[in-house]
Amino acid sequence: MSISDNNTGESKSFSMLHAAKWYAPVVGGIETAAIDITGAVQEKADVKILVCSENKKRGYSETEAGVPVHRVKTYRSICSMPISFEYLRAFRKLSKEVDLIQIHAPFPLSDLALLLCPRRKRSKVAVWWHSDVVKQKKLMFFYKPLMHYMLRRADIIFVASKTIAEKSAYLGKYSDKVKVIPFGINLDNYKDCKIDGYLTDMLTDKKNIKLLFVGRLVYYKGMDILLEAMSKSEGAELFVIGYGELDEELRNKSVELGITDKVHFLGKVGEDELYSAFSDCDVFVLPSVSRSECFGLVQLEAMAYGKPIINTALPTGVPDVSIDGETGITVEPGDVDALARAIETFVNDDEKRLSYGKAAKKRCETHFVLKDMQSKLYIEYLKLLGK
Repeated sequence: MSISDNNTGESKSFSMLHAAKWYAPVVGGIETAAIDITGAVQEKADVKILVCSENKKRGYSETEAGVPVHRVKTYRSICSMPISFEYLRAFRKLSKEVDLIQIHAPFPLSDLALLLCPRRKRSKVAVWWHSDVVKQKKLMFFYKPLMHYMLRRADIIFVASKTIAEKSAYLGKYSDKVKVIPFGINLDNYKDCKIDGYLTDMLTDKKNIKLLFVGRLVYYKGMDILLEAMSKSEGAELFVIGYGELDEELRNKSVELGITDKVHFLGKVGEDELYSAFSDCDVFVLPSVSRSECFGLVQLEAMAYGKPIINTALPTGVPDVSIDGETGITVEPGDVDALARAIETFVNDDEKRLSYGKAAKKRCETHFVLKDMQSKLYIEYLKLLGK
């Protein structure tokens, strides 16, 4: 199906409904992926986006970067899933005349919407599988049949890492549909540092190396483990950028551990400050403890600046991004002593820290370029649609 762009008259190659839980300005790994996936096709396809409204009291539609975004109101959330009858109605309406439906999983509401939507022969279904359901395991008894319907209905299932597919408890029987396309970043965004010495100026002891954590302060990020590791480490100070439900608890823990002189909570910062922090840190740490951390895009942001990584051996894409013994050090999730030893390794070995950082930058520039990711995805869409 060829569609004419009303504004330019340019012919669009296909039409697409992108259905997800949230979209920008909500910040998160899946939300970032949704933006990148949209960017892969928005100049060449007629794209509509359906998400839940971050303002639960009302729904509204707007245009973001030239793409219509429909945000529907929700009544409440149960186990992190928005409840919205408007989502089901909007999905049915918007999917009527599209060639392709792109769903993010796990998200039971979009799976239910797909089930309730009349099946049309020409509409293809693509699923981006981010991770298995982790926290709400008891609800899997009810959700599993719906999830398997969605996976059977899917014409193609994208994953960002081979490990995600191999370690999934559910994707095995659908392996013939699985396609690995790693996420990427726009390297042009990571060239300039707006604030020289942004973290250095905040050091308690200027001789210490600078560790950086960036992310939401939630259970699966493992920040409590990192704080305990900091209490056992010398020669390093930690800078924490982000906020979340555990913010106060983690600040209190740093007081209890007596490490307030070497842990700096910076909260939410602006873009210039964030990029300057990546540029000025010595080591980036991603201490996640649950497979809810499916990839860890923030690793790429640090690697783009030539920073070595400390990550964890989760059964997800996290250790596939930064390679143990090559671009950083990988430790077992939740292992305080191993994390402390990794920190001390980089404190005591300047040569290793610099060589791993150099290798990290090269790996990022070789394997995780946004344009490459988007090009591969667009080609897969065209193949799926027989174009």
